[in-house]
Amino acid sequence: MHKTPYYQYSRSKLKQTAKFLKSIKSPYGLNIKYAVKANPYPEIISVFDGLGLGFDASSSYEAQHLLDCGVKGKKISLSSQQSAHNLQDLIKNEVKLTATSLKQLQDFIDLKQRPNNISIRINPGVGSGYYKRFTTGGVGASFGIWHEYIDEALSLATKARIKIDHMQIHIGTGTDPAVWSRVAKDSLKLISRLPDVKTLNMGGGFKIAYHPDDKEADVEAILEAIGDELENYQTDTSRKITLEIEPGRFLVAHAGTLLATIDDIVDTGSEGYEFIRLNTGMNDFLRTSMYGAYHNIEVLNSQTETKEYVVVGHNCETGDTLTTKRDDAETIATRTLKKASIGDTVAIYDAGAYCASMRAKGYNAFPDATEMMVD
Repeated sequence: MHKTPYYQYSRSKLKQTAKFLKSIKSPYGLNIKYAVKANPYPEIISVFDGLGLGFDASSSYEAQHLLDCGVKGKKISLSSQQSAHNLQDLIKNEVKLTATSLKQLQDFIDLKQRPNNISIRINPGVGSGYYKRFTTGGVGASFGIWHEYIDEALSLATKARIKIDHMQIHIGTGTDPAVWSRVAKDSLKLISRLPDVKTLNMGGGFKIAYHPDDKEADVEAILEAIGDELENYQTDTSRKITLEIEPGRFLVAHAGTLLATIDDIVDTGSEGYEFIRLNTGMNDFLRTSMYGAYHNIEVLNSQTETKEYVVVGHNCETGDTLTTKRDDAETIATRTLKKASIGDTVAIYDAGAYCASMRAKGYNAFPDATEMMVD
């Protein structure tokens, strides 16, 4: 038994999900890229690299991390809110830039050495997410070049003799194939204004089921709906557009588990709550504090009796709570768990995505939970 807290990732589950996605077809080709921000653990990157997936980096530092992990630059695309700190080096290594602003497009144009093609991300003016913070398009989102500025972007590229051959759209996280179909149709209208685009990247955002009542995205149905729009577009224009997706959460969330130990159990009297205090918290696992996200939690003992507990972390912070009301980070909630004792191990499931990679690192000077791969 390893010393807690630690994350463990299932290699077999990672491979199973990646192979499932690779088995899906799109009329004119499907490229799958792993969104590294979900989890940059080197062994996860190695698994996906070995299976032939590409990679999407959300910062120039992530792109460099991928190169340092041995990924070939031509398998990496960079779509970053921040201008790359090492753009010339990344381009030299054949990393594909997706410009998310007119400034980033101009930065690429101004490079001494660069290819004559580029990708751009467009904000289509609409967003859709099952939670407000999971919406990445529309007037309230800063991601991408606003759709009304496409002509300006095309003019800049044309004057520099650069072809815009990829267009990226990402509206948020959800499940409804009808929404994805509508966005694909609208995206193809934008592509009609960009004559050299051959690939439409629709990002990730495929919802997974964290709660028993959640509906997991039917990715096959979603990609079929998008594929229908691609075929309709080909019929109307004779242009065959390759589809590209970059799932992160969908690929890794179910493959990860955070293991912790019960450090203490306290209560607030007969009218209050009984609290399980873990030896981990928001410094390792921030999703519940940030989003009110639900994760299945299990006390790993042989007890048959259950009790109602509030599970909290070890940080000196009221918000360090692992059992909040669903989608409400402000309100604590009890969870029915096996009767617990100090020293018991607790498992927090579906922790492969946006957990180790998105933590309040260093808070209260607690060391990071370690990470490891298991079969």
